[in-house]
Amino acid sequence: MSADTQTPMRTLALRKNEDRRLSAGHLWIFSNEVDVAKTPLTGFAPGECARVESSQGRPLGSAYVNPGALIAGRVYTQDATRPLDAELLRARLGAALALREDLYAAPYYRLVFGEADRLPGLVVDRFGDVLAVQIGTAGMERVRQDIVDVLTELVAPRGILMKNDLPGRELEGLPRLVELAAGEAPDEAEIQENGCRFVFPLAGGQKTGWFYDMRETRAMAASLSAGRAVLDVFSYAGGLGIACAHAGATRAVCLDASAVALSYAAKSAALSGVADRVELLEADAMAGLKNLRAEGRRFGLVSVDPPAFVKRRKDMEKGLAAYRTVNRLALELVEDGGFFIACSCSQHVGRDDLRKVLSGAARDAGVRLTILRQCHQAADHPIHPAMPETEYLKGFLCRIARPGKGL
Repeated sequence: MSADTQTPMRTLALRKNEDRRLSAGHLWIFSNEVDVAKTPLTGFAPGECARVESSQGRPLGSAYVNPGALIAGRVYTQDATRPLDAELLRARLGAALALREDLYAAPYYRLVFGEADRLPGLVVDRFGDVLAVQIGTAGMERVRQDIVDVLTELVAPRGILMKNDLPGRELEGLPRLVELAAGEAPDEAEIQENGCRFVFPLAGGQKTGWFYDMRETRAMAASLSAGRAVLDVFSYAGGLGIACAHAGATRAVCLDASAVALSYAAKSAALSGVADRVELLEADAMAGLKNLRAEGRRFGLVSVDPPAFVKRRKDMEKGLAAYRTVNRLALELVEDGGFFIACSCSQHVGRDDLRKVLSGAARDAGVRLTILRQCHQAADHPIHPAMPETEYLKGFLCRIARPGKGL
């Protein structure tokens, strides 16, 4: 249902001194920051737009509200009288598209990255003529048809698939489902990246189907891989391993627990002309790494890009221990003088946390580790300067030395 642009917006008032974060540019309003005596949250419908005011009545912007969520409001504009409607969506989506067209020559990218594109709760990935859309909030769900209509107007896709199966929708009181929103969407999507062709499951794939955020890290790995054996741990559909094989790696082992993901890695390796140099290994990452060590295998470049081991702050200790273990096992497989890439997509794990994990893992593995470069999410995942939450992917490129006796 589209937002009603004719009905005046009600006011959402904040408690005293709770406007500082918003004044600095942050876009989230937590439920305990709302003055519920003055403006009860229960008076708002999920997704309803509201004028946001400080405790002194100073306008702070417009937000959509969900009375049942921890993040009770998400600011989408600093204009305190502006509803979230098709006109605003057209401007924001148009700006997001223009940025990606400046960044990339081909239509394979994350088209919308939520708050960083001033569209909180919305993610859109573009796979050529097919779009995968994720709506994570009641506010964006309320203007779902407007989103579909504007995207159709801007890029004329063959199909738009709603990949609304993310767990966070339950926190917003929304169902989890995957469904076709417009046109037709194939079971598989194909993209071009780093000189390779990749195919992956669309409706049944992880997240939106592909991980564009690692694009630049994969390119960096490929640039270092010529003449080396490469191990791609948590490879999914083989994005890093296949790119390295295409760039001249002597062998690329793609290690993943999912047989389905590896079947797509096999298809992509064939499409990219490197099937003879890509080895698929189906195993739990830690078990697979132990088996490779038992076989005496060594690699000139190893990449470890696990799923988020820390989904909540209370999981930090256990999650950091898991990161340390998997990185230690992987470091044991890097040859002397080889390269090692370690990444984390856990929002709660900071760059310094990961650096400390690597330092400990290197000691455990008996190797010397030197950090050469920091890795970041790709440019189609821009960062909102007032929202550290939008900078979630961090990593390091390292050089590994195996000290000899007495060195």
